[in-house]
Formats: sequence, C-alpha cells, structure tokens
Amino acid sequence: MIQRLLIANRGEIAGRIARTCTRLGIEYVSVYSEADAHAPHLRGAVRTVCIGPAPAAQSYLDQHRIIAAALEQGCDAIHPGYGFLSENAEFAAAVTAAGLRFVGPSAAVIAALGDKAHAKELMRDAGVPTVPGMAHASDDVEELAHAAARIGYPLLLKPTAGGGGKGMQVVEDAEALRPALERAIRLARANFADGRLILERYVDRARHVEVQVFGDVHGNVVHLFERDCSVQRRHQKVIEEAPAPRLKKELRAELLAAAVRGARAVGYDNAGTFEFIVGREDEFFFLEVNTRLQVEHPVTEAITGLDLVEWQLRCASGEPLPLEQPAITASGHAFECRLYAEDPANDFRPAPGKAVHVAWPADTRVESGIESGGEVTAFYDPMVAKLVTHGADREQARAAMLRALRTTVVLGLTTNLGFLDAILSHPSVATGAVHTQFLDEEAFEMPHDTDGALACACAVTFAAQLAGSRPRWPWSPVRGSGPFDRAHLVSDAPLGELWFWIGAKAHKGALVRSDGAAVDVLVQGRRYEVRAETGDGGVWHGTLGSLSWHAVRTPAGIELALGGVRHTLQPYADRNPAQFSVGASGLAPMPGIVVSLPVEVGQEVAEGEVLAVVEAMKMENAVTAAFAGKVTAIHSRIKDPVNAGDQLVTVEPLT
Repeated sequence: MIQRLLIANRGEIAGRIARTCTRLGIEYVSVYSEADAHAPHLRGAVRTVCIGPAPAAQSYLDQHRIIAAALEQGCDAIHPGYGFLSENAEFAAAVTAAGLRFVGPSAAVIAALGDKAHAKELMRDAGVPTVPGMAHASDDVEELAHAAARIGYPLLLKPTAGGGGKGMQVVEDAEALRPALERAIRLARANFADGRLILERYVDRARHVEVQVFGDVHGNVVHLFERDCSVQRRHQKVIEEAPAPRLKKELRAELLAAAVRGARAVGYDNAGTFEFIVGREDEFFFLEVNTRLQVEHPVTEAITGLDLVEWQLRCASGEPLPLEQPAITASGHAFECRLYAEDPANDFRPAPGKAVHVAWPADTRVESGIESGGEVTAFYDPMVAKLVTHGADREQARAAMLRALRTTVVLGLTTNLGFLDAILSHPSVATGAVHTQFLDEEAFEMPHDTDGALACACAVTFAAQLAGSRPRWPWSPVRGSGPFDRAHLVSDAPLGELWFWIGAKAHKGALVRSDGAAVDVLVQGRRYEVRAETGDGGVWHGTLGSLSWHAVRTPAGIELALGGVRHTLQPYADRNPAQFSVGASGLAPMPGIVVSLPVEVGQEVAEGEVLAVVEAMKMENAVTAAFAGKVTAIHSRIKDPVNAGDQLVTVEPLT
C-alpha cells in the first residue's frame, strides 16, 4: 500500500482525498499556489509545498514542480484529483518515469482515450454504439467546415482534449458555423493547449447517463452502476443523481455491459467513467471516457457504500479490486448539487469574492474547499461546494436535498444556491423527466426580491437596536438622535423609516409594527412580515413568507441571502450619492486576461453590444456596452492581464 501520497490538487477534491488517506493511515503532502497559502486543504498534511504563483499554468499545471515536490518530500505516489493534470498522459508517464505511482489509469490508457476521436474508434471496434461524426480531430477551419457539410446539422463541436463539457458548442446551421469554430478552437487552445475539435451529429433532447467503472492491473473490470447527469447548463453538469431514473431494466443492463466491454477492450485500470447519451427512443451512444475520479463520484459512494478514493489507492498499489461484480450492490437514491460562485441573474457570470460567513446543513454530506473568511479567486474553477443527500428512494433524497439547500448559508458571495432550489423544485425534475437541454430551454423564475430583501434588512437593523447592540442607525435624509426619535417619524411608519442603498438607488422601508417575534415593514405599498432572530457569530436569520433568509452586518453594510439569492445593502448615510456613478460601461467584471476586442475607436455601439471579452475562471466573459454610444478610447490590448473594475473601453453616450 502507498505510504506517503502527494495530492496534486486543491479545494474540495484535495480535502476529499486527504480524508481517505487519514482513515487508511496514509501520510499525505499537500501542494498550494501563492493564492492558496491559507486554504483549508492544507490542514493535516505532513508537509505542505508552495509550487508557484496563482495562475494554474505556473503552479497546479506545472508538472516538473509537482513531481519534484513529491520526490523531495519522500512520497511514493501522486494523486491528481480531477481537472488540472488528472487526464494528462504526459504527466502520468512522467510520474511513473520518476519512480512514483500515478493514482489513475496508465499513461497509455489516458492517451488512447483522451483523444475523443481515437476513443470513438476504439469503442466502435469493441462493439459499443457511437455517435455519427468525424473519424479524426482537426483545428483546420476549412477541413472542419467540409466535415460539417457531410455530417449535417445540428452539430456538436467538441474539443478533443477537453473534459467536463468545457468548450462544447451546438451549431444549428452553416451560417453560424465559422464563428463557432473559431471560438471553440481558441477556447480549446487556451484551456487544453490543443485546439483540435471533432464534430458529431447532435442528438436532440437526449439524456446524459454515465457508468462508473474500475479496473486493476490483474485484468479485472467491474462497474459500480450508473449516474444521470442530464441536468446541465451549456454542457456543464449542475445536478447529478444515482441511479438514473426512468431507465428501463433492459437498457440499464445494456449500458452497464457496454461500459465494462469498452473498459476491457483497452485494458482499463483504476477509476474511469464511460459517458453515454440516451435518446428518446432508448437508443444510446458512447460519448467519451473520463480517465479520472469524477466530480460526482459521491453519489455512487452513497448508493454503494464504497470509498472510491480507497479503491483508487489500492488499485494504484497493485492490489486487485476489493470486490467482484456480484458483491457490488446499490441501495436507495442519491443527489449531488454543485454550488458555484456565479451570478444566475447575469448569465451565470463567475463571481469571485470573499465569503463573510459559511454554514453547512446538518445531516448532509458536504464537500467544500471554503469556509468563513475564505476566498473564491478568479484563478480557478468557481465551485464552492458539493452537497450530497441520500434517501431510501428518489423522492426522499430530493426532499433531503431541498432541506439542505434551504439551510445552507453562504454570505458575501454571489452563488447559484437559489437557482439550485428552483431546479430541484421543478415538476420535471421531481419526476425525472429531464434531458440535457432542459436547463437551457426552461425559464426559471429566480426569487430576486429586492423589496423583500430591504424588509429583511430593516428587520435586522430594528431587532439589533432592540437587542442593545447599538448599531449605526441609517436614518435618512435627516439623522435623528436615535431609532425612536418621533420628531422624524411619519404616519405610516410609527416605528420609523430606514433607507438603504441597493446598487445605485436608495430604497425606503417603513417600520409599521413589532411584536418581538416579527417586524412588519412597508416597502412601496406592500406590507412584509419578517421573522428575525440572531444566531452564532452575529448572523441573523428568519423567514419572509415561505422563504428563509440569513444576514450579517459588515463594515460595508448588510450582506443578506433571501431564498439563496444574494443582496448587499448599504445604510443611506454611509454613501455620498455624488460619488456614485451610474451606467459605467466597458469595465472588467473580474480579474482575467483580455482575449478579444471587437470594437475600435470612433465606432458606434448599441446597448448590450460586446466591447471586449475577458477570460477568467476557465470561461469567456463578455464586457458589454451599458448604453448606446461611441467608442472614444480603448485602454487594453489582447492578452493583457486586467483587474476587476479596470476600464477596458470608454464609451460616451450619443448626443
């Protein structure tokens, strides 16, 4: 068995691997970039090693530094986690050449299956159904265009070296093809250092079902059942579950058998996931193999009771598989939700920042790499945590997940928590009648209730005053001597008025009544009953109708989450309105790299037109014009690094 393991990753997956190491008595060494110097994943390690600056290319993707750290610290194996170098055949070969064990498939298997076009050929030869498409990959736009004409539309563009759905695009017709090809090639080169694509016929309204397999160096291969990952947004998984719902017994058996057959054909060893799409007529096609531990592996662990990381470590140590196929059983149902630092109200733009307060739900498995005071940086994937629930049946597991989402507290970060709640509450998800385009087609009404958030902030401020904490009292426009200075009250606000800034606008809440347990607040003619009480760490919580809310007072104001949606409110008197500009245009939304500047000085642009594109957190983020105007200056160049708030392009309104 491995004695000392270097964990070549960060965040929640590094912590997940460390937990199994601790249980098995394996020492582990943790690595970190300069941005992660105080990250939770470093705790418990026998040694920690800084492997470079914040950018992943200079740290977590630096093969030589990672292998050198493992050798210097006396490790005998490296676990790559997922992402970064986990599916890099060159890295796996280098680890082995250095006399270390690579916790994952062999370099030969990774190389064979990492190229999606070659993987399709191998699976076709093994008798596994494959999607009609290109026989080989290319980054030549002309060659790809000719292939597209032969295959027909709609088409799916897939980076051959990619994973996790990154860079995949659907093209509906020939007119949209060339811009999509150029963007996909650029993204593939930036993310995977390989711009080659393969084109496949797009199977509409299909389900995404994947099979967890394991192999060992003794030639044994088993499956650990399947997962359904159909709830996706732009090919990025959001919610996963196991087993797959609404799957006929015969089809399930065929899928499992096909995955095992494909794994045996390539001599697969260690953990892997065979991904399939299932059409509306119950036909299924091979997509790809992920030659690593999957993000969603906890749902398989929940239904099987097995530790997949332990299986990985044992297989990498040369041991046979811990169980034969007949001994592997599944029980109940499990869900996993991915909590991201992203803004659903702004096209799911990544939203790096600092978590003021974090509290996870009881009786829920939570895999997280962040805690109160921690930061989600712009350098890495914006995942904050994974929540996992298990139940005797699917409905029990879904109900448990809804409870978990509604008792999760993340203040200071904009997240998709409310979006996840809306998805799990949808009738189609409740019945399992979803497909991979479901999220992109469905219009989810997010509970972005600014007036309700204002009512909650008023209740917090009022209750805090009554509790004797004597906060600054944000009267406006005239500040009285205290909250009960009746010289400044009006008839419809017997307990006073409170004003807060929300963005660029000042909002008023009238305090109508309080019975100790609840506060009635009048906002724009609507009366809200807000229940509020304080908890540990000065965090306030309560309910507003059917929605739960949490809030904390910070030097900048009040950080509040209502129904999982973030609101930031600033007391009126804390801001000078004259210092606040409205309608800023052409500002970088976050730190990143400029990858496109499609405008020039003198050009007239419409409201919403793209001024620049900033790549950050493995995504391209469009910077758009806030109003119609003329470009008067361009302050950046392609490949320039920028910080949040930097002026990239100046646009002046048309007169």
